[in-house]
Amino acid sequence: MTAAAPLSGAVRPGLAPGVRLTFDKARDCWVVLAPERVLVPDETALEILQRCNGARPVDEIVDELASVYKAERSEIAQDVQDMVGDLIEKRILVG
Repeated sequence: MTAAAPLSGAVRPGLAPGVRLTFDKARDCWVVLAPERVLVPDETALEILQRCNGARPVDEIVDELASVYKAERSEIAQDVQDMVGDLIEKRILVG
């Protein structure tokens, strides 16, 4: 398997058609509902997913998270790019 190309900072990720991010009262947590799948994102993934609205570019999401968490932008950028790229590949997000 080859490594995916780095994700452009201009990509505007959003939830794919038929996918929803919602709070599940029964589980008392946020879930991603996709056809025949339910994903329970961890705290970090949730912070990223909540910003993937199809309007914000990846660079803006990275800048905001780096500011909120007072973390190195390069580290945040790698994490966001890896996660967004993986979820695009799995058809949870579109970009």
